[in-house]
Amino acid sequence: MNRVLLDDPSALVEFRARLLQWYRQNKRQTNWRESDDPYEVWISEVMLQQTRVDQMGPYFDRFIRAFPTVKALAEANEDQVLKAWEGLGYYARARNMHKAAKVIVYEQGGQIPDTYEGLIALPGIGAYTAAAVSSIAFDRDHPVLDGNVIRVFSRLLCIEDDPRRSAVKARLIAVGEALLARGEAGDFNQALMELGARVCTPRKPECAVCPIGSWCRAYAELDDPEVLPRKTPKKPKPHYQVAAGLIYKGNTLLIAQRPMDGMLGGLWEFPGGKREEGESLAECLVREIREELGIEIEVDEYLTSVDHAYSHFSITLHALKARYLRGEPQTLGCADWKWIKLEELNQYAIPRADRKIMELLYRDGRQTALFDGGIERGD
Repeated sequence: MNRVLLDDPSALVEFRARLLQWYRQNKRQTNWRESDDPYEVWISEVMLQQTRVDQMGPYFDRFIRAFPTVKALAEANEDQVLKAWEGLGYYARARNMHKAAKVIVYEQGGQIPDTYEGLIALPGIGAYTAAAVSSIAFDRDHPVLDGNVIRVFSRLLCIEDDPRRSAVKARLIAVGEALLARGEAGDFNQALMELGARVCTPRKPECAVCPIGSWCRAYAELDDPEVLPRKTPKKPKPHYQVAAGLIYKGNTLLIAQRPMDGMLGGLWEFPGGKREEGESLAECLVREIREELGIEIEVDEYLTSVDHAYSHFSITLHALKARYLRGEPQTLGCADWKWIKLEELNQYAIPRADRKIMELLYRDGRQTALFDGGIERGD
């Protein structure tokens, strides 16, 4: 640890005061930061796990309008929750939040736990969220450790080791405990996160205006503090070719619900799957639909394609128009299926890649030709 700072009580007092003053003068104004409702604090912290502050406002407002209380969230069905979450990605967060709301309402009297231990026992709440909510909503003295805070601490102490290692992470948590402004943990934790997001940034940190730069070893000792935190290079992400069927029967379109326990669980999609070696896209789609739904289709033609990246892989999603031939759909590789009118699609939570497909078709004016009348190609 930075012994000059951590072993000097007067330096610690000044460090905390400077950081808190900077935060209170410079924090971005958001609906959730102005709220003292533990429910809204919880929702915001779950959203912020994978969403930037400057992008989150409309999603937060939409979700709170749909479910203004933990009771409203608990009483909703999962499709409604996923639809309100649509666009934020990492949908397991929404499903776990829904499960936690049910525990709170039906087993705990409708009160969100006010302790770290009570919060971390809920579905989907880990160490970061429990610390953030307990400190921000209930003034509990728990340090947080997210990506922004890890970066700040790594530079502050000039830690050269990979922070993803368990021993290094334990050291960083100990640093958080030692630095924490007790009694003001909520603002202090948010100050560290805000500092990492706006000043101690991954690229081109603004060290000259940093309110705690006087104690930063990376700023004092390194030519470029940007090199920290050091991380082991990641393996290249695999890329897959995926066929998706816009399968029509008369004037209806077939959609399938993804298995609840898998990636994008519970979302509705155009059914299909990954192309295997040696397959054409049409052959892939026919096989996948047979395996997933147990029906026979005939591929009419290629529609369009989009590229989309996930956390550990990327895809090119190819949309193919296909005609239903025979068989009753079954839930062989999906949770559910439905024949819907095209205008009903917006009632369902669908993955971003599938929505990109529809956006392209609407942009080209081709959505009305998805059914028996054939596809009218754009110029």
